Amino acid sequence: MELRHRALQVLCLPDPEEKAAAALDMHAQAASFSIADRAPEPPPEASALPGRPARPELRHHTAVARRSPATAEGRAVLIHAIAHIEFNAINLALDAVWRFDGMPPDFYLDWLRVAAEEARHFRLLRAHLQGMGHDYGDFPAHQGLWTMCEKTAHDIVARMALVPRTLEARGLDATPQIQAKLRQVGTPDALAAVDILDIILREEVGHVAIGNHWYRWLCERHALDPEAHYAVLTRQYEAPRLKPPFNESARRAAGFSEAELLWLQQA
Repeated sequence: MELRHRALQVLCLPDPEEKAAAALDMHAQAASFSIADRAPEPPPEASALPGRPARPELRHHTAVARRSPATAEGRAVLIHAIAHIEFNAINLALDAVWRFDGMPPDFYLDWLRVAAEEARHFRLLRAHLQGMGHDYGDFPAHQGLWTMCEKTAHDIVARMALVPRTLEARGLDATPQIQAKLRQVGTPDALAAVDILDIILREEVGHVAIGNHWYRWLCERHALDPEAHYAVLTRQYEAPRLKPPFNESARRAAGFSEAELLWLQQA
């Protein structure tokens, strides 16, 4: 079996459970895959990427309502939103595996590992949502993560800078705040969600660290200053402005330098 071709096949799967199961199966069989030098041909219809179910309804991020986690439905909406992020994160990792040529084998294996862990996160959240009487697809969602994936499809340096170490790193900052609100609610489902988010936060530090590693590796290969070039890329691709508070301990664990943390605070 060839890893990058299989990653593209799994990326095209529309069923969330089938996609998650396939990503986990790929990771379990990682040692048996060969890795091609060139990317496989994508489907003729660009809209086929990524494969996604008919639901949830996708809206612009400004049209997706937020609700208080103090209510049962508000907590379901919150868990659904996080589950949607994790579903998209499976796609983002698989896209990195199949799309970008000329990288060391460890690059593809790193992102395969990320795809599998994101699949596990999605399953945990979906099962919790089902325990609350809902399911993935019951509420509208937005495609902010995948939009940046499309914008950086031609530029691996920008992809590493602006997806894992920008958009996904926002989860490092947001998760403790979400957990604090859920602890304050204190219901069994809220406290169970806190435990799931503990698992996700711990593993997301590793995912952001992978993005940091390969971003710096690429900058060194292209003789770019990683900190100065990051500022250029955020302007060029109109990346969302990151707002405090920042989870500085998690960001340090993920490989952000003190200079980068200071830049975040000043920006």
